[in-house]
Amino acid sequence: MSAREKGSETASLVKIMFAVLIVVVVSERIGVTAVHFGKITISFLPMLYAVILGVIITPDLIGKYIKPLGVFINKKEVSITGNVVMMALLPLGVKYGTLVGPNIKAVINAGPALILQEIGNLGSVLIAMPIALLLGMRREAIGACSSISREPSLGVIGEKYGIESPEGTGVLGTYLVGSVIGTVYFGVISPLGLQIGLHPLSLAVACGLGSGSMMAAASASLAAVVPSMSSQILAFAATSNMLAAFTGMYALIFLALPLSNLMYRLLPKKSH
Repeated sequence: MSAREKGSETASLVKIMFAVLIVVVVSERIGVTAVHFGKITISFLPMLYAVILGVIITPDLIGKYIKPLGVFINKKEVSITGNVVMMALLPLGVKYGTLVGPNIKAVINAGPALILQEIGNLGSVLIAMPIALLLGMRREAIGACSSISREPSLGVIGEKYGIESPEGTGVLGTYLVGSVIGTVYFGVISPLGLQIGLHPLSLAVACGLGSGSMMAAASASLAAVVPSMSSQILAFAATSNMLAAFTGMYALIFLALPLSNLMYRLLPKKSH
């Protein structure tokens, strides 16, 4: 790479970092907002606004009409954001390692409960993969349907296939959709579990999906419905989330991805 090309890449990276900084500041200024429907509370976290703003400022949307923005964030900047995502996930992987190490006894003591929880996550493969293939998806289905496609999944898929691969496109697409719709869905579904007789602490454990934003939305809604157990609910949810992020990564590597690839080979695919 020539010095001129290196300078161009550096300039693009600086533009991306500046845009990210603005998006983060605006999102944090908006903060957490909540909408109440009776006893159900839906929380909208800053991450939701960050995703929406990040999509809006691309050259295919507002950049088309606001020329200076289209010049500042153009196709070149968009093309390298996949690698920037992978760089941003590295500290997160280290954080998970530092969280799990001191709590390894809790992981071992939880035993069958955690194993069964991750086997339950294979439902995303068994149910979603056939539907995705029927809808016409190809290798994108492997990335999109192998897990709930949160941060650990982005790291695993990006490292194994590359974030710009079809599998990377699939996991990133599900990640973005989950950020917009998932937090709202989980904010509603956890309090509804009380209506069918589930114990608040069992629902608190179920809030831990390995996704910080979804866990926060689900557990906050549940704690608002059962305020007498709010501290226990939040503690159980946070612990479950940490453990699910750790075990879920290995379940994805050793169970979900091999199963997804096997199903992709065996299941019929819609012709284009």
